[in-house]
Amino acid sequence: MISTFTAEQTAGRIGAAQILPVLRTATAEEAHALALRLLSLGLTALELTATTPGWKDVLTALRSEAPQALIGLGTVVTGSDAEQAFEGGAQFLVSPYPAPEVRTIAVSSDRLFIEGGFTPGELAAGTARGVAKLFPAHVGGPTYLKSMLAVLPGTRIIPTGGIPISDVPLWLDAGAFAVGVGSDLYAGGDVDATVGELLAALPRTIR
Repeated sequence: MISTFTAEQTAGRIGAAQILPVLRTATAEEAHALALRLLSLGLTALELTATTPGWKDVLTALRSEAPQALIGLGTVVTGSDAEQAFEGGAQFLVSPYPAPEVRTIAVSSDRLFIEGGFTPGELAAGTARGVAKLFPAHVGGPTYLKSMLAVLPGTRIIPTGGIPISDVPLWLDAGAFAVGVGSDLYAGGDVDATVGELLAALPRTIR
């Protein structure tokens, strides 16, 4: 299934969702079950990861089973993975650091590429092309993001990496375009309660 969303339309949907769950699991079965669970609880966008064995099968299945959801692939650092991701129906790609080959493939097909960076220069380059990923976000915290936005006003940055659920509102208040959340969202056991608390704490309603 090939996405019909442009890069800008996809970015808009992620910004509206506010939360971008990052699913890094040991098996494809875990990723598949977790993705369906999170979507059933009201989350609208998901990032699978290329470090998960069998990720392409999961991606293909989810695009069929949850056509209204926004599904992308993260930890993409090679052109091969980028091409396979788009073949499987990925609507966006995410890298942990600048990845020119992946960027070229995404831009050539008008798909959103969220490029990782940490320094002002890396974030400026990423946001110049649309949306950047601040990684690892926990190193600088919301204050660091606020400082970056002071010199990069109006840019769209998604902090990801080591962010506890309780800090998500702080990141949004600091100006995050959306917030990438990982194992803290689903490793505690009671996924339903955790997602419910998170949605209730958001400063605006997911749509």
